[in-house]
Amino acid sequence: MVSTSEKLQPSSETSVAQERVAVLLMGYGEVESYADFANYNEQALNLLTAKFAPVPTWIYPPLAKLLAVFDLHEWSHQHGNFISPHNAIFERQRAGIEQQLQQQWGDRVQVFKAFNFCAPFLPVQVLTQIKAEGFDKLLIYPLLVVDSIFTSGIAVEQVNKALATLTDDGEHWVKGVRYIPSFYNQPAYIDLMARLVEEKLKTELAATFLPSQIGIVLMNHGCPHKAKGFTSGIDESQALYERVRDRLIHRYPLISVGWLNHQTPLIEWTQPNAELAAKNLIELGATAMIFMPIGFATENHETLLDVEHIIGSLHRKYPKVTYLQMECVNDHPDFLQMTAEWATPQIEALLSEQAIAVNPHLAHTHAHPHSHTHGHHHHHNGHHHH
Repeated sequence: MVSTSEKLQPSSETSVAQERVAVLLMGYGEVESYADFANYNEQALNLLTAKFAPVPTWIYPPLAKLLAVFDLHEWSHQHGNFISPHNAIFERQRAGIEQQLQQQWGDRVQVFKAFNFCAPFLPVQVLTQIKAEGFDKLLIYPLLVVDSIFTSGIAVEQVNKALATLTDDGEHWVKGVRYIPSFYNQPAYIDLMARLVEEKLKTELAATFLPSQIGIVLMNHGCPHKAKGFTSGIDESQALYERVRDRLIHRYPLISVGWLNHQTPLIEWTQPNAELAAKNLIELGATAMIFMPIGFATENHETLLDVEHIIGSLHRKYPKVTYLQMECVNDHPDFLQMTAEWATPQIEALLSEQAIAVNPHLAHTHAHPHSHTHGHHHHHNGHHHH
């Protein structure tokens, strides 16, 4: 390899100015009309269920249609013309994070949104635009689900598929990639979750209920227990729950995790689900129940319809109990500020790192069958490369 030390110094200010970072904020996206739902389900099944279910792929289209039938029952039954607010909230999150980041970097940093399942914001569509706009550094930032490595894994999987289709001959256009994993252990997020719950309790319940009579269900994104060897985020979600609970438990003793599971057949899901969690707390004497989504950063049909459903069913069983449903953190200004702060060191790293030229066409020459025999010598002369 030739020494590149003399290239590390930018030849002029202009070359520095051209370094730009595209932040790719990733969520599920949500269809806004029932008609698109079967297709959405099929894509979700393909990407999610394939990772953990013993299900052959031919079953996805009919299964998606079947699930859509159940969903239609659910949507039309109470929710007339339910339009998910998810995409609008996600856009406000994107704009808010971009505004924070541009205070520091101007238009050298732009935030784009990509939805796992919704055109026209599929990762391949958005990356095509990012490439066309001349960005060559990428920060992958899954935002919707706080805890699931699984969901973030889908984000990376889709980015990789898209990048594979967007290569040119020769050098790859992407010169740097960074990634922000789940923020389940970020103190700022944990504090905000606890604070939102406390503020809600103080304004709505404190005057009428003793602290020991208030049940709190902290809702996480449900995870399958066996996921064909993929880490599914259970440990992270559990840790998130325990940290938020620790902030509240001394004042409010009745707290439980409640998993929002996709109750697919043949799969063992995290327990207790949110409904069972609430029942358990009511049995322990809770006369008011508050449901707070901590594992979702953005409202979606799970946090809205599923939770509404759960509350409806509990209300029929326990009509004397008071129920409160809280929002996700959504575009809360404190949240947008902290998400921008988490991105800052990664953007700094991307802007200061030397651009690495990657040529995918050389891959097969590197993977030479004999390389393992002499591979261990390579690191000895490593000092030549610097």
